[in-house]
Amino acid sequence: MNVVFLKSEILNKMKKIILIFSFLVLTISCGSSKSFQSFFNDHKRDFGVTAFQVPNFMMSLVQNISPELNNLFGNVSDFKFITFDAISREKQNLLISEMNLVTNNNFTDVLRKNTIEQTKIVSVKEDGNVVTQAIIFNSTLAKTSVFYLKGRFNPNRIKELSETNQFENLSSKLIQNYQKTPLTPGFNPN
Repeated sequence: MNVVFLKSEILNKMKKIILIFSFLVLTISCGSSKSFQSFFNDHKRDFGVTAFQVPNFMMSLVQNISPELNNLFGNVSDFKFITFDAISREKQNLLISEMNLVTNNNFTDVLRKNTIEQTKIVSVKEDGNVVTQAIIFNSTLAKTSVFYLKGRFNPNRIKELSETNQFENLSSKLIQNYQKTPLTPGFNPN
């Protein structure tokens, strides 16, 4: 009788261990999400990538690039963009999958266009009628770009700037202005 009782007790403990292990695996696999910061950090060192993060002391540089963007960037507290040039189909699919994980993290799609040639996503987080975070993702095999904005914005303005490719123009203007501007404004080494 002791042997049967011991086998039953061991079997119950094994069931509990399997149940706990299954619960942990299920929780971890279903709870996968990704932040934009982790996406940015994971890819900023990839070959063929241009990554730009605007620190607070350079925010005036961004505000002076164009009048339209000055209105938008007056409220920006964080701005990042990353571009990938000439990527493979596999890399493009990976980037799209990772961006889906980011935007599934309490973002709302304002615009999502998926074709064979291009994937375009404009996704936002809102606080009432104001956008507090925006991600603009545009992917082709020739070029994939992602913009991240944090601040307080009009959602219609974000969509309008995205549809007119203002964010694409912004990346080249930022790089050009960054290369012309000293790293520390107001600092004269002479």
